[in-house]
Amino acid sequence: MVQTTTINHWAIFINNTTNHQSFIQQLLQGHAAEPFTAFNSQKGLLFSTITLNAFIEEEDRHEHTDVLKNTNRTLKSMSSGERKKALLAYLLSQQPDFIILDNPFDNLDVASLQMLRNELTNIAHQTAIIQVATRKLDKLDFISNTYALNNTTTNQTTHFTGSIPPPLKHYEISTNTLVEFKNVTVKYEDHTIIRNINWTIKAGEFWQLIGPNGSGKTTMLTMINGDNPKAYGQDLYLFGKRKGSGETVWEIKDKIGYLTPAMTDLFSTRHTLLQMIIGGFFDSIGLYNLPSDGQLKLANDWLALIGMTQLKNTPFCKLSMGQQRMALIVRAMVKHPPLLILDEPTEGLDDDNVTMLSNLINKIAAESSTAILYVSHRTEDAIKPQFVYELLPSSDGSIGAVKY
Repeated sequence: MVQTTTINHWAIFINNTTNHQSFIQQLLQGHAAEPFTAFNSQKGLLFSTITLNAFIEEEDRHEHTDVLKNTNRTLKSMSSGERKKALLAYLLSQQPDFIILDNPFDNLDVASLQMLRNELTNIAHQTAIIQVATRKLDKLDFISNTYALNNTTTNQTTHFTGSIPPPLKHYEISTNTLVEFKNVTVKYEDHTIIRNINWTIKAGEFWQLIGPNGSGKTTMLTMINGDNPKAYGQDLYLFGKRKGSGETVWEIKDKIGYLTPAMTDLFSTRHTLLQMIIGGFFDSIGLYNLPSDGQLKLANDWLALIGMTQLKNTPFCKLSMGQQRMALIVRAMVKHPPLLILDEPTEGLDDDNVTMLSNLINKIAAESSTAILYVSHRTEDAIKPQFVYELLPSSDGSIGAVKY
């Protein structure tokens, strides 16, 4: 083990174009260059989503894993915070000289993040920490050594000139109230997820939905998006109609633009950036309809706004993470839906890309009539919602409260 008096902690800052996996492998294999050569003769282990997913795959194949060999729990049954706590304990049991933390705070709610920070601070007295991070605000307080790894920029603008392109059509909705929960309760067998939820989203409003892992955020999003059968029989009104009164799921989805980082995996090498944007008019993954001249022009106008016209024929999968995320927002907004849902839009992005994305979201909120529902584990100071709806867990399901 490394002695307390010689422990040297590092924060390695990367961006979304950095090949940091190669750097990590050099450290683990004892081939690191200066200023990290002192670690080459030491035992290191990796704390990362990749490591955790490998154990989950092992659990699927063999119904157990060494991480939880002394418990009846499974990694799949755990929250993100519980999984990371279990992985850290397993790595420490092997007495490494150093641990590499690859963006350890991704996908954690505020409470779980603080608990992991405290645990890492405690182990830093005996074990060296090398923290790899895309966000400077994530740096652990006890780390004094910093290093920028191949920190090149993509030359992507973080500010946008010109106005939001106007819509091709206007949706006819009989009410100014887009979403209304009236005393909505959702249970799965004996487990209550949300209880007596009352919440109204009106046209043009900008909301953030917050709450810890497991509080019911995903349940509420799927009810709004038409994907949750628990919405039937509830006093839930979507775009002026009570859920289950005759509308189809596709009629609901037509009025919603949706972004989640997981959508990135839906677009293969066949989809160019322009094709992917145009698909937003039809809510399709592939482009199966011939776009009108107006749709084609509007898609190009949006690409011009975000400074990506020159990339329109580039395969979507070849774009940087920040460019992909921008494109997903434009795809969701190209039809000017009454409601735009942004589920963890900044997850995994570096500081420059978060600034860029935040500015675009704020611009959409200011210049369009689209209501925005923004969901995130972390609070981004640059994103400026008007209202916050917070889910507060209790022993009998989460209740809701409006924060201004």
